[in-house]
Amino acid sequence: MRKIVLIYGGIAGLLMISMFIVSFYLMEQGTLTFANSEIFGYSTMIVVLSLIFFGVKSFRDKHNTGAMTFGKGFKVGISIAAVASLFYAGGWEIYYNSTDLKDTFMQKYTDQLLKKMEQEGKSQVEIDKKREEMNSMAEMYKNPFIRFGMTLMEIFPVGLLITLISAGLLRKKEILPA
Repeated sequence: MRKIVLIYGGIAGLLMISMFIVSFYLMEQGTLTFANSEIFGYSTMIVVLSLIFFGVKSFRDKHNTGAMTFGKGFKVGISIAAVASLFYAGGWEIYYNSTDLKDTFMQKYTDQLLKKMEQEGKSQVEIDKKREEMNSMAEMYKNPFIRFGMTLMEIFPVGLLITLISAGLLRKKEILPA
């Protein structure tokens, strides 16, 4: 199980790191904005984390003579999701701290969010309240442990959902000889 978890989780994690690097490059080029980068990011997560399904299937086919309970499939899938999530959060920390994002990310994100609120016709009171919330969040985001946890919470729930689906679809009772 360990080999499958590390291979599929590692590949998924590295692909996710590659995709957020691509997304920031596209944002610098003006092709992608903060608003549509979320759609791009979560779509990418779903596609890449489909490796959980293939990892669970590989485990079932190679290690359990084609039989597997939901619980065992869940254990394999959630382990793959955890490895991929750790790669993703660790990759973000490295990228964040080795680029100008450390100085600009939260301000750009806040500016984009407030601009969107203005375009939607939100009141100045609502905008000011959101600005205060974002300033508080920016302070918290300076703490690498909080930032790491927040980054994990971007990807891990997607991995959990795909794990539940995969374990459910791939469970298979052992066929007893007649």
